[in-house]
Amino acid sequence: MALAKSAPERYHCAMLNYILHGSPTDKPALLVVHGLYGSARNWGVICKRLSDERQVVAVDLRNHGQSPWTDSHSYTEMAEDLAEVIEKHGGQMDVIGHSMGGKAAMMLALNHPEMVHRLIVADIAPVTYTHSQIQFIEAMKSVDFDRVERRPDVEVQLAEAGVEPALQSFFTQSLDIPNRGWRLNLDTLARHMPDIMSFPQTTAQWPGAVLFLSGANSDYVLREHRTVILPRFPNSRFAKIPGAGHWLHAEKPREFEANARAFLNA
Repeated sequence: MALAKSAPERYHCAMLNYILHGSPTDKPALLVVHGLYGSARNWGVICKRLSDERQVVAVDLRNHGQSPWTDSHSYTEMAEDLAEVIEKHGGQMDVIGHSMGGKAAMMLALNHPEMVHRLIVADIAPVTYTHSQIQFIEAMKSVDFDRVERRPDVEVQLAEAGVEPALQSFFTQSLDIPNRGWRLNLDTLARHMPDIMSFPQTTAQWPGAVLFLSGANSDYVLREHRTVILPRFPNSRFAKIPGAGHWLHAEKPREFEANARAFLNA
């Protein structure tokens, strides 16, 4: 009879909280970095599936999940946080980063080139975007926790604030109902929204293998962005998942997993 796998466990390095999936193998370990308003928990299913071949480490970025809250939220700092985790796990890892996490992962590769083996950047480019995500912070701040006893109570209030059902479900994964709040540092994230939407100016280049994996229905990674991407990441390839938008790993998890596995094992 097969033994049941033990549940993934949470750990802390000096900065970040992270969840370990699986055990070390002969393949490089994989670091998974979530996007804005996300957490390591959001990636649990994909991490568990990919851990059949390699150990997977999913982090909570600063100001998210169970990682510490700080007054600052820059990509340079997030890259240093990730470098601490990698240093604790052998000094080099494959990396997947989605959206804000993809920008943090790119900054990690540019600032610590020896730490990244292969890199998957999910639906983001190293450019400044003109849209903002501030409306979601305002919606989350509008929740009256005196009217909350369970998760659906928050979803009702988010709906009243104009948040679509799929995002209601996503945001409420960061609820902290016992403490009547969010596991998100909404004040810091709001204050640093311009930094989150931008990308640091740098002349650094990373020659390693990069897959820019995007949703075919998303406009976050455009062909014209390649003039910015390729000088920084000359060994890049580009792929799209049909029928997926910006949240490609949640909308098409099997297709995302298949693309990630093929690239990491190439």
